[in-house]
Amino acid sequence: MDAFYASVEQRDNPALRGRPVAVGGDPETRGVVAAASYEARTFGVRSAISMAKAVRLCPSLVIVRPDISKYKAVSRQVFELFRSVTPLVEPLSLDEAYLDVTENAWDEPLGTSVAKRLKDAIRAATGLTASAGVAPNKFLAKIASGWKKPDGLTVIAPERVESFLQQLPVDALWGVGPVTAGKLRDKGIERLVDVRTADPALLHDTVGSLAGWLRQLARGIDDRPVIAEHEPKSSGSENTYAQDLLEIDHIRREIAAMAQDAAEWLASRELFARTVTIKVRYHDFTTITRSHTEAPTRNGANIVARAMALVSRTAAGCQPVRLLGVSVHNLTRTLADEQPRDEGPQLGLPFET
Repeated sequence: MDAFYASVEQRDNPALRGRPVAVGGDPETRGVVAAASYEARTFGVRSAISMAKAVRLCPSLVIVRPDISKYKAVSRQVFELFRSVTPLVEPLSLDEAYLDVTENAWDEPLGTSVAKRLKDAIRAATGLTASAGVAPNKFLAKIASGWKKPDGLTVIAPERVESFLQQLPVDALWGVGPVTAGKLRDKGIERLVDVRTADPALLHDTVGSLAGWLRQLARGIDDRPVIAEHEPKSSGSENTYAQDLLEIDHIRREIAAMAQDAAEWLASRELFARTVTIKVRYHDFTTITRSHTEAPTRNGANIVARAMALVSRTAAGCQPVRLLGVSVHNLTRTLADEQPRDEGPQLGLPFET
């Protein structure tokens, strides 16, 4: 979807149409931009930058607080359309997915035709635009989907793959962010195709075990299938606070609420977790995690108690805290018969960090 959160807000409020809009937090505190309209992007406003910086870049920026329930409702509409065409839908986020349309409900022989029909269906159902990339594999389709936003459709036919790859910078490669891209450029690897001819030892020294994967992608090879349902490996939530938290009781209340949310998520998925982890970021941006692993559970009191015990292994309450988080890991759908079933936290076990 194109500028998803911001586009939904512009759709629902005509006064916002044609204006630079950012969805996110308060610029007077520590708010960040969750989404920016294309009008805002012309000023350099992008997601993940601070809202204070966004306002400096665009003084006329209109800030809208996020309404996640509204965005989820629109997302459900879009994904219902996807799944009406093919069962092979792999979500990446609320507003993005891979679809394998080799076989589809419309019996369209061309992926391009499927993409056009889906774009039209999304606009008719939601009033919003989407951009699509059509290609032989996930790596290429992902790049193509962002090529001509908004309302774009980019097709990379098999015979065009090589010419398309030739024009890409090295940071188009999956897994290469700004830091890694900088390291590669420092070694003279500027373009995607430069990876092919780079000295293997030099490439490995620069990106480690990622080297082999990047070589494959640089040749346009990506054999990963579209997987309709991923088994979740973890879940959690975190919050950055407008003002540093100083009181340990306040910190414990926040952690308890997040731990309870994690337990409710487990129950909704009929899952159990072996590991509970908390995350604490202090006022100086130092970030630490603490984890505890024991018998699988989804009992709320158990998970809350374990999270509380982990707080005592941090400097929370002694140092100001700007961010807290709780997550659950090592998920399973069954409880082993020999393991205790939610009999309360065994807090005497060693903690992992």
